[in-house]
Amino acid sequence: MLDQYVEKLHSIQTQAQSMSSKRILLVEDEHSIREMVSFALGQEGYVIDEAEDGSSAELQIANNLPDLILLDWMLPDTSGLELLRRWKRKDALQETPVIMLTARVEERDKIDGLDSGADDYITKPFSVKELTARIRAVLRRGTGSLENEVVIGPIKLDLGAHRAYVNEESINMGPTEFRLLEFFMTHTDRVYSRNQLLDYVWGRNMYVEERTVDVHIVRLRKLLKPLNCDQMIQTVRGYGYRFSAKT
Repeated sequence: MLDQYVEKLHSIQTQAQSMSSKRILLVEDEHSIREMVSFALGQEGYVIDEAEDGSSAELQIANNLPDLILLDWMLPDTSGLELLRRWKRKDALQETPVIMLTARVEERDKIDGLDSGADDYITKPFSVKELTARIRAVLRRGTGSLENEVVIGPIKLDLGAHRAYVNEESINMGPTEFRLLEFFMTHTDRVYSRNQLLDYVWGRNMYVEERTVDVHIVRLRKLLKPLNCDQMIQTVRGYGYRFSAKT
């Protein structure tokens, strides 16, 4: 029993050390935003490198390859979109996750960012709490090992075992419903269009009709309804869907 406890404690410590050793490059020309984000992420245990433009970002990468990049769209010497495209052509950076930071809110801009290789997209102004949640989600998707569980209210996902629970009761669901629920639970309180959900959950290289999203939403709600959790998946008329514990 003691050996099992020590082994579990070691596993928890190893995960914490892994998280704290993650290096994030913050590319942002506004000093106040850099200061705020750097401080908050430093408090979370991340190692932060800062750059105020594309040139200094290139120098930072040459000195220390980041585990994740936070990239502003508008920079003094180039656009973040062009920088992203350039980096994704480099072997050393192809697998490095990138989250775009921008004031642009048009859907076309979001699609351009995602199609250029961004892993996520957050619009200004944003809360540090939301940003850190998105960073954890993107890093988890990249490594599969930083967190084994996602818990929102009574719903818990065991990512390692690929099982879903509501109030500790196991729910039998298909792989697509599981991926959809995982995405929702790691991106709460934000509205996503059907096209965005297709990109994130099904993949950008899959040709799937938009109505497929509606079908799987219905299935997921049906699974959650007996446990009074179906209302957490909210329809936003004219745009898409949102997952929220606030009903």
